[in-house]
Amino acid sequence: MKHHGVLIIFCIAYATNAIEFNYPAVFNFGDSNSDTGDLVAGVGEHLDPPNGQTYFKGPSGRFSDGRLIIDFLMDAMDLPFLNAYLEALGVPNFRKGCNFAAAGSTILPSGPNSVSPFSFGVQVAQFFRFKSRVLQLQAKSRKFNKYLPDEDYFSKGLYMFDIGQNDLAGAFYSKSFDQIVASIPLVLVEFETGIKLLYDQGARNFWIHNTGPLGCLPQNIAKFGTDPTKLDAQGCVSAHNQAANLFNLQLHALVAKLQAQFSDANVTHIDVFTIKSNLIANYSKYGFEQATSACCGYGGPPLNYNSLLSCGQVKIINGSSITTTVCNDTTEYVNWDGIHYTEAANQHIASQILTGKFSDPPFADKMPFLLNLKF
Repeated sequence: MKHHGVLIIFCIAYATNAIEFNYPAVFNFGDSNSDTGDLVAGVGEHLDPPNGQTYFKGPSGRFSDGRLIIDFLMDAMDLPFLNAYLEALGVPNFRKGCNFAAAGSTILPSGPNSVSPFSFGVQVAQFFRFKSRVLQLQAKSRKFNKYLPDEDYFSKGLYMFDIGQNDLAGAFYSKSFDQIVASIPLVLVEFETGIKLLYDQGARNFWIHNTGPLGCLPQNIAKFGTDPTKLDAQGCVSAHNQAANLFNLQLHALVAKLQAQFSDANVTHIDVFTIKSNLIANYSKYGFEQATSACCGYGGPPLNYNSLLSCGQVKIINGSSITTTVCNDTTEYVNWDGIHYTEAANQHIASQILTGKFSDPPFADKMPFLLNLKF
């Protein structure tokens, strides 16, 4: 599979406020779709090789073989990859922003069985602590300048969000479809609360991803798709994708409400669901060979996924040692480990986002006319 650098030309006029892609810093909130090391640092989560093999040549705190969508978007903005808020080693630099996203995180407050204690409300609270500490240090001495954002970066920066997938996916283990659908407004009230807190503290540029087609992840197909009548034409679990669609409809309505309320802000909605669904439905058209089989996993075709064994793990089961296998060419696979996407898929998704065709509002003509994508 070949991936080429792309020169994208933007010249889309739009009357309302829109994204400019010219930001001094980025502050990101989310789950494993954009976690660059927070969960690994925060709770000692262990990621083994071959995670990170494609780009970082080893585990990087990312749940992928390489770069995530956010890494490609940062690259497109000519900004460095975001350091995780909780990463203490390696002299992390927060001059150009900070990443609060942690794998397994939910919008609703975490519970005793949650993968991540860093729910959306906690991430927002971490941001406020980060901002307060930055301003304290900057007031004391300018020697921290090269490591910390300037005060005006907090108002001029871009606030990115990709969270909500785990609220839905986790609920399917204990709730009925109707119960899950009924809970969506409560989830989005929590999300709106966090957004408004950030706005009240001076955030003015918001970039919000909707959630992806959960039913197409090998993890969910393996658990909930054993009955063929519950699958759609692509082999995805219909109920999971219906829930994601209903969540996304209400999220888009919330974004429209915020766009009207925050007249002095830019609030951009990105339809990641459509991009990912198109990729899975038309994977061969985009140069992939496997859409719903994990590159790194255990069990072989059709899913190569086993919930007992995460990518890179070795376990003793029934007296025998078993280990995951990894595909020969990660660029042939959309899915990395049964839950997360490969770098090749993330690259495709990012390039689709950057066309501006999946955003509301579309990218404005005032943004730089040329973005030379370096991937």
